[in-house]
Amino acid sequence: MTTSERLRDRLLAQASLADPSAFPPGFRWGLSTAAYQIEGAVREDGRGPSIWDTFSHTPGKTFHGDNGDTACDHYHRWRQDLDLLQELAVQDYRLSLSWSRLQPAGSGPLNPLAVKFYRDLLSGLAERGVRPLVTLYHWDLPQPLEDAGGWPARSTAAAFADYVAAAVVALGDLVQDWITLNEPWCSSVLGYGLGAHAPGRRDLAAAATAAHHLGLAHGLALARIRQLAPASRVGISNIVTDLWPATDSPADQAATQRLDASSNRLFLDPLCHGVYSDPVHAVWPALAAAIRPGDLETIAAPTDFLGLNHYHRSYVHHDDTAPYLALRETPAEPADTSCGWSVVPDSLEAVLIRVARDYSAAPILVTESGASFDDYVDPDAAVVDQERVDYLRGYLDAAGRALRAGVDLRGYYAWSFLDNYEWALGYSKRFGLVHVDYASQRRIPKLSAHWYRREITQHRQMTASPAHPA
Repeated sequence: MTTSERLRDRLLAQASLADPSAFPPGFRWGLSTAAYQIEGAVREDGRGPSIWDTFSHTPGKTFHGDNGDTACDHYHRWRQDLDLLQELAVQDYRLSLSWSRLQPAGSGPLNPLAVKFYRDLLSGLAERGVRPLVTLYHWDLPQPLEDAGGWPARSTAAAFADYVAAAVVALGDLVQDWITLNEPWCSSVLGYGLGAHAPGRRDLAAAATAAHHLGLAHGLALARIRQLAPASRVGISNIVTDLWPATDSPADQAATQRLDASSNRLFLDPLCHGVYSDPVHAVWPALAAAIRPGDLETIAAPTDFLGLNHYHRSYVHHDDTAPYLALRETPAEPADTSCGWSVVPDSLEAVLIRVARDYSAAPILVTESGASFDDYVDPDAAVVDQERVDYLRGYLDAAGRALRAGVDLRGYYAWSFLDNYEWALGYSKRFGLVHVDYASQRRIPKLSAHWYRREITQHRQMTASPAHPA
């Protein structure tokens, strides 16, 4: 029996979604990536350094000193990768543009070689019938802007809006759907407050200011896109974690509220309600000094959709000894991913219902959802990631329940298309539906990729039937 035959038999043994009819016609099935995590070619064709180049080359900042210099070499292998996307039957591909490739100094004209690369990439997607969802910023701030103050400097928000305008002019005829920012919580709190991500600063006041300027950057960029490409659809992707108090004690409940305010509400409140709520100001007192007249109106301008990234549920404990917010988190059980994160499908249903109920009636896209496992190539030259199949089925079933509950969910983008450079965790974690051997750059679709293709194909066939209800 060949490897493909073995995989076919294993695939046939996998259960399908519990309620595929919950997903309406036109539901967007996709895969996600980010530029620094897959492109490589960091010193080619005029690309300038980003904060992640600097951070990853600083000793002690990343796992084993891993960096994104080569990553998945997507810059040179993009045609092969797009062929693979087409084979996997996904209708959408969420990618990000590298600001430091397109505008190496963070200002001025765009790099023509970078424009050509992205135009070729986007045209290649169109030729293969795959629709792009383009993220304009996925954490790779040009290093010259960091040297000038980074996101704690208000000027960076203005620079971002100028970059977005130039990118839309250069690429807008090939893109209908834009995401301004990916997970600004990570850019601000992990990057400037806790030092775990680039640029690696540990200054909570700077993190608060950075958070506000990232929100402002989103609003300014949204206005520029509306002006330059009024037919485009624009949103932002925020990570939303399902937080539960570890016990019923008042202390744990208060700790949960603090963590929710410092992460989920820090961005959702101003984006959707036009204010920083009192709980947010309480945990981020430095915010007040950063706000200028008109900022909150700019941040709260309506978007066409909300992007929601979700991975896990956490339990929150009050802990007076903890340096950040006097609390600590533990994952819900089971926590059997290689990152130690929980696998609780109900958590996705919970955050979808919460965002739809408490924040916005705008359509929602799950722009990231996935899990890392200790995948390996077996003696049959296959990657049988049963755990990821179970994860995807569970979380997609949860998405279906949210749809049945009335959530206007329009799409699901699994994280991620390829195994890739996982930021400070380097190459130690594998989130991909496609295995990448980094030494040879060989791509092997995992069992989860074949399962995802089957579900997408079956849904497409089912919803194309005249008998399917409108």
